[in-house]
Amino acid sequence: MLARRFKIGDVDDLHALPKGCPMLIAQMSDLHVTAPGTAPTTDYDTNARLAAAVAHLNALDPRPDLVLITGDLINGPKPGEYEALAALLEPLSIPYRVVTGNHDDRDGLRRTFASSGWMPMEGEFIQYAVEDFPVRVLVLDSAVPGSPVGALCARRIAWTAERLAEQPERPTIIALHHPPFDTGLAFLDTLRCLEGAEELGRLVRACPNVLAVLCGHTHRQTALNWNGAYGFVGPSVAYQVALDLTPEPPYRWTEEPSALALHQYRPGVGLITHLSPIGDYPAREFSRRARNS
Repeated sequence: MLARRFKIGDVDDLHALPKGCPMLIAQMSDLHVTAPGTAPTTDYDTNARLAAAVAHLNALDPRPDLVLITGDLINGPKPGEYEALAALLEPLSIPYRVVTGNHDDRDGLRRTFASSGWMPMEGEFIQYAVEDFPVRVLVLDSAVPGSPVGALCARRIAWTAERLAEQPERPTIIALHHPPFDTGLAFLDTLRCLEGAEELGRLVRACPNVLAVLCGHTHRQTALNWNGAYGFVGPSVAYQVALDLTPEPPYRWTEEPSALALHQYRPGVGLITHLSPIGDYPAREFSRRARNS
């Protein structure tokens, strides 16, 4: 095992969590689950792809300590989708936490994860801190009902500032659905819009313990340095948006494999990210000629 899991009850003070402990975080994003017997299009089956992702996660060695699902868990919201999501996630044998995306419904999320013990059941937004591991995770809610774009209003920013002030030296990750930074993908400019991005950036810049800002939404992996932290957009489990860096590209999807990200935290280093394609890609020995070249 790469990392050990720590429970708050094992220590008297969160700051007493052992320092220098590595951690492995898996990031899934943009699942777009539909009601049983349906699919977003005839081109792909998002429910089948999530089932494959769960099996993939369960088979990983070393096993991740935590799975972060960075929004758009369902495709609607429509009746039956959250029930299908719960059934598909039930076999996942690794602790996970969810982020609210623009396709999600806060009431539906709360009903689905009411018995989890970590889902906040009150409040206008679904924002919470994950305290059980060496790296702290602050989950932000950037959703605006009925809109593909996101927002971090003054109340959500204030909550974030308060949480960051609580443990200013502890390694921390911020997770939200909408990227607060430029992805470099012109066709996603309108989808990228996040009101409050500058305010979040100022908080991140003032808090050197923030290791990373992990996002979803664009269905395309992207990495950059943002206000001194590592900014990363995870690939989609459902489908990938085609990479096109031209100024006015069409919006197209691609047959690239579904994938998830593995974020390896190493004290003194930060996060090291690997993409893990979901599918049958067995490791093979190099031929003798390749070894000698």
